[in-house]
Amino acid sequence: MEQLKKWLKDNKITEIECITPDQTGIARGKIMPTDKFIAEKGIRLPESVMLQTATGDYPDDESYYSLLDPLDIDMILRPDESAVFTVPWAVEPSAQIIHDCYDTMGNLMELSPRAVLKKVLALFEEKGWKPIVAPEMEFYLTKRSTDPDLPLEPPIGRSGRQESGRQSFSIDGANEFDPIIEDIYEWCEEMGLDIDTLIHEEGVAQLEFNFRHGEALKLADQVFIFKRTVREAALKHKISATFMAKPISGEPGSAMHIHQSLVDVKTGANLFSNEDGGASKMFYSYIAGLQTYIPQLMPMLAPNVNSYRRFMPGADGNAPVNTEWGEENRTVGLRVPQASPSARRVENRLPGSDTNPYLAMAANLLCGYLGIINELNPRKPVQTRVGDESEDDMPWNLEAALEAMTDAEEIREYLGDAFVDAYVVTRWAEYEGFKRVISSWEREFLLSAV
Repeated sequence: MEQLKKWLKDNKITEIECITPDQTGIARGKIMPTDKFIAEKGIRLPESVMLQTATGDYPDDESYYSLLDPLDIDMILRPDESAVFTVPWAVEPSAQIIHDCYDTMGNLMELSPRAVLKKVLALFEEKGWKPIVAPEMEFYLTKRSTDPDLPLEPPIGRSGRQESGRQSFSIDGANEFDPIIEDIYEWCEEMGLDIDTLIHEEGVAQLEFNFRHGEALKLADQVFIFKRTVREAALKHKISATFMAKPISGEPGSAMHIHQSLVDVKTGANLFSNEDGGASKMFYSYIAGLQTYIPQLMPMLAPNVNSYRRFMPGADGNAPVNTEWGEENRTVGLRVPQASPSARRVENRLPGSDTNPYLAMAANLLCGYLGIINELNPRKPVQTRVGDESEDDMPWNLEAALEAMTDAEEIREYLGDAFVDAYVVTRWAEYEGFKRVISSWEREFLLSAV
């Protein structure tokens, strides 16, 4: 705590945002003066925060009280001194500090997404392995929209015009949004976020930032903060930014591709490569684990009803609808980029940018870990373009995905019944809310036809 106190003093911080990610990935917490933060050395929040949906609602009473103390007691949040960031968009010198959640016995809260990732990382640590990841974050910039019934529109760029066609990898297209991009880079540099390259993605006013590779918890923290940063930069420029998986009909969805590999903790060697430079058995088993267990953990990679709109077949979908793998093949769900033996990795192209980064990382890594532990073998690599056909049995809608996760006994052994049940019921609660809304499609095509 002394080092943190010094940092706060050196940076003249007057206000602290004490935050922790809920299951959706929303920052929950309290804001307080720095003096009060130092005196308290942590804060309290109701345990029920970990059962909130994106709408702020909760599961039904039976599920709620079976998962939490019926007295609605507090959990204790303690700051992680390695997850301290400034708040560049704040008027006063401020900091945002990510906290871990503990129960009254001093144990990490099982329902906390950060605790779930730590639990998975501990499995690798016991083996002397360290996962290395590199996420890629896609998102859309849009005009401000206050009416949810109206489609989103691209914002006005520097030229005074809206984009009207797809501008994949266009430098001029990206430069249309230079003012907001410059703020994002400047703020990320101030906070120490390891963002690397920027590209204009395929969609209208769709951008992608790539992160440099690093440790999984550190990168999950950075993605969590990055999403807040992008939204704040957009607000500064009187537009909006969205990480919805499929915010605009007829446009590509937004993904969070995750590159991942394993290194030996002692030597730093890439465990996906043998000494002769060839792919190791561990590499193939890791891929097999992804193929085998992703269908059971799909809600952690595609958590919302909107998430599955990315996986539509044909021209309206741009995400792979499979868990096949292959080298330099962007039509498979599990792509192996060409790389040197020291950089051998696999890229999971299935997660959407709407995922909770802690849970998406945990799901990816657990799948690979189980593939190694169970010595699984992957299907043959695909060297041709993959359409909608696949040998896997994937749940391509939220209902099927939640049912698959509920029945995943081996997953429960590692993540715990409490987390699995809590996560599934919050997703169901959110889905039930969605089903209560009558869509414009239903009014347009069914109103007078049925």
